[in-house]
Amino acid sequence: MTHRLIALVVVLPTVVAAQSSTPGRLSYPPAKSVDVVEDYFGTRIADPYRWLENPDSPDTKAWVEAQNKVTFGFLGAIPARDRIRSRLKDLWNYERYGAPQRAGKSYVYSHNNGLQNQSVLFKTPSLDRNGNVLLDPNTLSEKGTVALSGLEFSDDGRVLAYATSASGSDWMEWKVREVETGRDRPDLVKWSKFSGAAWLKDGSGFFYCRYPEPKPGHLLDAVNENHTLYFHRIGTPQNQDRVVYARPDKPDWLFESQVTEDGRWLVVSQFEGTEPKNRVFVKELSTPSATLEPFLDLFDAEYSVVGNDADLFYIATDAGAPRKRLVAINRRRPERAGWKTLIPEGSGRDVLASVSMIGNRFIAIWRTDAHEVMKIYGLDGTFQKEIPLPGLGTIAALSGKRRDAEAFFTFTSFTFPTTAYRYDFASGETKVFRQPKVAFRPEDYETVQVFYRSKDGTRIPMFLTSRKGMKRDGRNPTLLYGYGGFDISLTPTFSPGNVAWLEMGGIYAVANLRGGGEYGREWHDAGRLKNKQNVFDDFIAAAEYLIAEQYTSTPKLAINGGSNGGLLVGACVTQRPDLFGAAVAQVGVMDMLRFHKFTIGKAWASDYGSADTKEGFDTLIKYSPLHNIKRGVKYPATLVITADHDDRVVPAHSHKFTATLQAAQAGDAPILARIETEAGHGAGTALDKTREERTDIWAFLAQVLQIRD
Repeated sequence: MTHRLIALVVVLPTVVAAQSSTPGRLSYPPAKSVDVVEDYFGTRIADPYRWLENPDSPDTKAWVEAQNKVTFGFLGAIPARDRIRSRLKDLWNYERYGAPQRAGKSYVYSHNNGLQNQSVLFKTPSLDRNGNVLLDPNTLSEKGTVALSGLEFSDDGRVLAYATSASGSDWMEWKVREVETGRDRPDLVKWSKFSGAAWLKDGSGFFYCRYPEPKPGHLLDAVNENHTLYFHRIGTPQNQDRVVYARPDKPDWLFESQVTEDGRWLVVSQFEGTEPKNRVFVKELSTPSATLEPFLDLFDAEYSVVGNDADLFYIATDAGAPRKRLVAINRRRPERAGWKTLIPEGSGRDVLASVSMIGNRFIAIWRTDAHEVMKIYGLDGTFQKEIPLPGLGTIAALSGKRRDAEAFFTFTSFTFPTTAYRYDFASGETKVFRQPKVAFRPEDYETVQVFYRSKDGTRIPMFLTSRKGMKRDGRNPTLLYGYGGFDISLTPTFSPGNVAWLEMGGIYAVANLRGGGEYGREWHDAGRLKNKQNVFDDFIAAAEYLIAEQYTSTPKLAINGGSNGGLLVGACVTQRPDLFGAAVAQVGVMDMLRFHKFTIGKAWASDYGSADTKEGFDTLIKYSPLHNIKRGVKYPATLVITADHDDRVVPAHSHKFTATLQAAQAGDAPILARIETEAGHGAGTALDKTREERTDIWAFLAQVLQIRD
């Protein structure tokens, strides 16, 4: 999902390793120091572990192997580990279903029998009948490490474009499968990334995006530039694919395409980085000579095309509405004065999370205080009804087309396993399609939402899930989870892994930090660029609240986050090492001076800024986890998790952070690195590996927080 500063010298530790014979203290693998120093606007920054940026060097491979040996030696000696592993296997062993969708005359849905590494795609002519396998990713690799990463049916449902990704990589390969026979056609599209497939109405081909083929040996770390929109005609080789839109003068532009349901328009959205702003271009597909023309070329807000009637487009946007609204815009008269608001912006706490056209109506998902409701509106924007939901939670998926008489969705919450529903527009009834049966008693647990004040007085929501009757005596092991970035909202979601933590007597706390999308654009802006410190202040304030209200205490409090949330953990550990008993940082962005030099990292500058500018450097150097580790400080027990195939947040972030923290640690608390192989940033990870990673996290916390059976 670049930076520089002034006259003062910041030098990182140059010791070889933090080895010690102190009782209870681990000896870490030696990490050589190299003489690399860069000048950022007059400030010299040492980077002694720069060599760890090369994932394929013999030195890096040896260091990774040695780190894993120490880590798994530590984890293997934890008495509770085998019991936790066994319980997690039981908890994950339940049937799971995705929301069905129509594909021609068939329904298609995903299903996992419980312990399959990847869910299987099934098709059936009737939801009252068991389906037949359409696509089983588990057959694509021996260890279940090839996952489905893209899926799009032609309008008539006869063919399916599907993408696979290996070992958690963002790189995608597209193939085409006949739905009736289940056979693949010879089509193969490679080097696609951050892309869907948009079919022509007649199913003769699809639009997709790709990057130039990386140079040999740079598959994982090549900088991603020149995203290009192509058209692939079925039955032809990829070298005949036609370029639809390319901007070599704008190498950082990203594209996303869709074909309107009437088949008339190709809609191309253009993004720069990860900021929720875009331009919209359209092309009339019925006119062969038509070109892609600007429609909404302002780049001042987010514009999401929901549907259209001829030249009238229905667009969800935060233009003039920071919490979003639905407007109708005529393509021939796109000026803002001519826009008609159909669904107006909500109150200060209500955000229009998404809008879909299903059943010739608008289905809107509203988010209030980080949980969701679903409402139906007529095409003129008139409110019709709210679809009842089981409780406080999240609409995890919604499927259906404008001409359909039904919609499907899934609902989930912290103690409510993801359940698939069917909504019938004629009767107005909602019925369960499939409801899972998990081996735990949800009635024994509860979720409450609390609100606390951050450092600057801002009111922050937080969900707390625990066993009913939990005593607030300061002794409860607590895991505080956060993200706080990229306009992403943390809403209630079920995880079998988290159930195991609750059964261990733990509290699972989720803080809705600024930088996310919980309250719209202003909430996001309050936690990015020069305001990024607000995110860390919000998380630290959450920890202080949990302690002050006697839910837990420092020796029993752990923090956790992944990706941007890994940055969150790293920053908070280095800013307040005294506050936490443990930390688990997963695939985190730890080197804020060099993140933009790898894969898609440059796109994150919209949230972080860049050390290539003095302003960016001045901000980033203050919180970059790698550069704020100090010698002689007692840091909490820390588990750093990464994967050697992560081509989004490259493993060098975690490697350099680990080596530096191990060298600086003044206390006895362990600093461990768990480095997965045949996995990437998280998406599509084989269930076996997901379950084993969760086993090790809970075992680590059971040991360092002294959780007793």
